Amino acid sequence: MDSHTVLFGVIGDPIRHSKSPIMLNRAFREKGINGAYAAFHVTPDKLEQAIAGVRGLGFRGLNVTIPHKVEVMAYLDEVSEGARAAGAVNTIVNDGGRLIGYNTDGIGYVRSLKEEAEPNLSGKTIVVLGAGGAARGILWALAQERPAAILIANRTETKAAELAASFSSDYRISAIPWSSLREACSSADVVINTTSVGMSPNIGELPFDPSWLKAGSVASDLIYNPLKTAFLEQAEQLGCRVHGGLGMFIYQGAYAFEYWTGESAPVEAMRSVVLESFGK
Repeated sequence: MDSHTVLFGVIGDPIRHSKSPIMLNRAFREKGINGAYAAFHVTPDKLEQAIAGVRGLGFRGLNVTIPHKVEVMAYLDEVSEGARAAGAVNTIVNDGGRLIGYNTDGIGYVRSLKEEAEPNLSGKTIVVLGAGGAARGILWALAQERPAAILIANRTETKAAELAASFSSDYRISAIPWSSLREACSSADVVINTTSVGMSPNIGELPFDPSWLKAGSVASDLIYNPLKTAFLEQAEQLGCRVHGGLGMFIYQGAYAFEYWTGESAPVEAMRSVVLESFGK
């Protein structure tokens, strides 16, 4: 680092588990960019101060993770169409002091899902578990693929209903009661866990009983630590195709890198260093 180093980071609560610094610093090195990326623990009561700090210190870019993806929008100058439709921001670009919010979670997730598990989502029935910022990010991107229906289930059912209602009816997104989850899973083509259930260190937890899934369907999990959650392991044993969160994590970071630098992201180098960090 020197006085010309351009600064980047990620904010969240918690944040110590994040692999983003390892991945993005590798990307900067790979492309010969004098950039440095760090993780910052920011609690909800300090969010406004953190964004003011980005302006004051001249950070070029920031990633935003749980629990700030929705609330951070209030402190930005502009929000992209995709992020506005999703109702969540996970990437901020500082354009000469003007902070612009984007959502690379959704496009990163769908790119990964299509490459690794299901190339054609058109006409499919998709169940999404959870109604937080992560779910918001992928719903809009999933809707662009023209599935037959997207069904949201959440333990707090009013949150699922509110989330579904925030999207255009053209997107065919609706909420279902938690009590209907088993029936919905039995006929769904793709079932996606967007909750943190099963994330390290609580790796034995399950978001629901994987035996509810139909054989041959895709079981997908946004969690990437562990690389294969207990939910995915059991779903695979029951004859499902499985899709973990690593690809989404890589691609959301790749899109952010491209927004910040204007250069293509070194995706394979990014994937490699993250896998190395898991000892793979």
